Amino acid sequence: MIEDLSLSLLNSYKKTINSYDEVIDQNGQVKPHWRSLFDTLESIGMEELELRNQEIINKLKENGVTYNVYNADNGGNRAWKLDPIPFLIHQKEWQNIEKGIKQRAHLLDLILRDIYGPQLLIKKNIIPAELVFDNSGFLLPCFDIKQKLQNQLLIYACDMARGPDGKMWLLDNRTQSPSGSGYALENRTVMAKVFPELNKNIYRNRLSPYFNHLQQTVATLGNISNENPNVVYLTPGAGNETYFEHVYLSSYLGYTLVQGSDLLVRDGFVWLKSIDGLERVDVIIRRVDDDWCDPLELRQNSLLGVPGLLQVMRMGNVAVVNPPGTSVVENYGLLAFMQNACKFLLDEPLLMNSVATWWCGQPRELNFVLSNLHRLIIKKANRKQGFKSLYGRQMSKDELEKLRKMILQNPKDFVAQEEVSLSTTPSLIDGKLVPRFAAIRTFLVSDGNDYKVMQGGLTRSSPVKDKFVISNQLGGLSKDTWIVTDTPTEHYERIVVRKATNNQHNNSLTSRNAENLFWVGRLFERTMALTSFLKIVLDRLNENVNDKGKKQQEYLVVLLKSITHLTWSYPGFTNEEDDSILENPEPELFSLINDPRKVGSVAYNIQSFLRTSNQVSDKWNTDTRRILNLIEDNLQSLRDSHSINQVSHSLDRLYTRLFAFYGNIFETLPRDSGFYLLEAGKNIERILSLISVLRSAFSFKNNDEVETVLMEAVLENHHLLAQYRHIYKSHWSLVAVLNMVFLETNLPYTLAYLLDALSNCLAKLPKNIDSTRLNIAERTVLEAGTLIKLFDAESMIKADEDTQYRTELDKTLEQVFDLISNVTGNLASLYFNHSVIQHSFLDTIEKINSDEI
Repeated sequence: MIEDLSLSLLNSYKKTINSYDEVIDQNGQVKPHWRSLFDTLESIGMEELELRNQEIINKLKENGVTYNVYNADNGGNRAWKLDPIPFLIHQKEWQNIEKGIKQRAHLLDLILRDIYGPQLLIKKNIIPAELVFDNSGFLLPCFDIKQKLQNQLLIYACDMARGPDGKMWLLDNRTQSPSGSGYALENRTVMAKVFPELNKNIYRNRLSPYFNHLQQTVATLGNISNENPNVVYLTPGAGNETYFEHVYLSSYLGYTLVQGSDLLVRDGFVWLKSIDGLERVDVIIRRVDDDWCDPLELRQNSLLGVPGLLQVMRMGNVAVVNPPGTSVVENYGLLAFMQNACKFLLDEPLLMNSVATWWCGQPRELNFVLSNLHRLIIKKANRKQGFKSLYGRQMSKDELEKLRKMILQNPKDFVAQEEVSLSTTPSLIDGKLVPRFAAIRTFLVSDGNDYKVMQGGLTRSSPVKDKFVISNQLGGLSKDTWIVTDTPTEHYERIVVRKATNNQHNNSLTSRNAENLFWVGRLFERTMALTSFLKIVLDRLNENVNDKGKKQQEYLVVLLKSITHLTWSYPGFTNEEDDSILENPEPELFSLINDPRKVGSVAYNIQSFLRTSNQVSDKWNTDTRRILNLIEDNLQSLRDSHSINQVSHSLDRLYTRLFAFYGNIFETLPRDSGFYLLEAGKNIERILSLISVLRSAFSFKNNDEVETVLMEAVLENHHLLAQYRHIYKSHWSLVAVLNMVFLETNLPYTLAYLLDALSNCLAKLPKNIDSTRLNIAERTVLEAGTLIKLFDAESMIKADEDTQYRTELDKTLEQVFDLISNVTGNLASLYFNHSVIQHSFLDTIEKINSDEI
């Protein structure tokens, strides 16, 4: 019965095929492994398949899987798209494909070593000199750099698609910092969770061996005298298109994620700037483009690289995967000369065809291209020029003539490729299984002499019928890629290169990440404090609806002005020249809630919090990232709220999700310096917000009725109301309230408790002086704590008879506020200064030298 159903689905799919398709073999028969897949899909059913597809979308969103689209109209991060129908290749066919791509990896490695060495390919006219020396990928400063392994091309990726002869053809080479392996791993993980049925009837090879080989290669590259090399994963930052992958892989492989500003060169070595001091770096896995790696010798305006990196590489004191300069072989023009280069360097023909390519820098080839523009694909030889491929068959006569003139102006800049018919593969589009063009990118890693191939890869398919649009930038879909076998594959346990127990490299906290974690704490608490206080004020407004033009209740005036003081959004409700804002506070309140452009608003704070959290996303587990996604959704719901009732509900959800975020990280983050800096930031912000509200509410004496409401609001805002009522019942006393808020040491929102907590956090941070002495930040907190412990409520509440100003109370709170504000600057000078390391560099050098001896 299932076979009949499968045949029915296959027949339906086959009717839509109009070119060579992956499902059908050269004899027109359905490939057995594809039949097995269709059998399983039939058992699932199309309705359920649609539900599973939605589940995939939800999981990718929950996991924060994104792809940054440059210059996008609707913002940068685009949700990753995964087609629920995998791409299948049988193991027998894959074995031949492996031979072809391994040969290509060896060939490109030899070309690289020749270009940056004897340059025999140029001298013997096998490769035109212009394709090297006029190529922006050729970096002369890299000429004399050689790493210790025989292979210099350590990671390689190639794009392939099935050509008209039924075999895989190579479309493109990726050599400088290949992307996609992390997305391939995430695709596999999501598919395994959403489609467990597919694991039962279809056997597929695992992806993990590739990453094990990568770890082993990286370990080999490390300092010979160091059994546990310090490895960092260099990213351009959160704005990069594949930043998700950088975070994902650095965490998966166990390497420290860094940006260029986290590294410095001194005394012939690369050092990681951590809050514990300088740590020598042995291996850098880079995701920064070649010419941005070293502003001293390459692109001078680069802020992404490490000044002096190339010199350290020349000295052999750091290994880089892949070394700068490898993008030279990504030049499209070189594809036209691969066959001759292979015969010269390997003395054998190419095993895998490439798309026919003509470089226009040669007269005969130029004439051919100009005569056949209407049926060719035109590209710039140098991919870094950002030239979009032009399809001759889609162009008008006038457009072809303009293209002809453009090529003639500088022929050597252009290449032409044959537009061949590539295969299609099943995709789920709008609830139907339809054929779409697809290409697979697979990945290879060198073990020093040979290459290991990932048993799978990242397949990308076109969402558009009859168009080969697979780029993620243009909205292409991804697919899980299966190398299918007839028997179960042996379980391959993931190997992690273990570090010695006294080696803390994997837990290194960079100065930049330290500062970001500190500000995550501050921005989280800032958003919490404002959300909490706004909820209270909105509740009081709802209880006392005021007609426009009527004077507002006195206590509401105080509370509204407190919001302006809390947010620093002056003049706001403190504008004495305009009483109308108090008579009709809703417009200002809405602005302070949902206007992301208004500094200090809830929306503005959420944006800042999310951006900062993204900078340290490698610190968060899956649940934390899901909560952050929910908070991001909350931001949109706030912006869409148009009534007090809607805003109140949105603030309630936001408050709950912020609490969930903090609860999750409190339970899961290791108790290291990063955690204590985050806690310090949270406590500093909580102290400052508490003082701001106290000064706004009580610095001037009000009548008893107003002060009672203010006392209740302040206690409610800081989760102290239940405790106060338990102790004092219905008796309201400002002395009792202030004594509780200032001096109680067992309640988390009191000043005494918060100052003690802040002091304990600072004591846990590393010190560059005698551990028995207090640093400047600790001394500042101690001074503030002393002021609070000497607090006398009876004298503090005395007010001037004329002005009703409580001088002593306000001045004390101001002193404490200023002192705690200064702690941020203290911590910056101790831990966050990226240009000057505060810990003794000489002490670090001596320690490392003694370790090596």
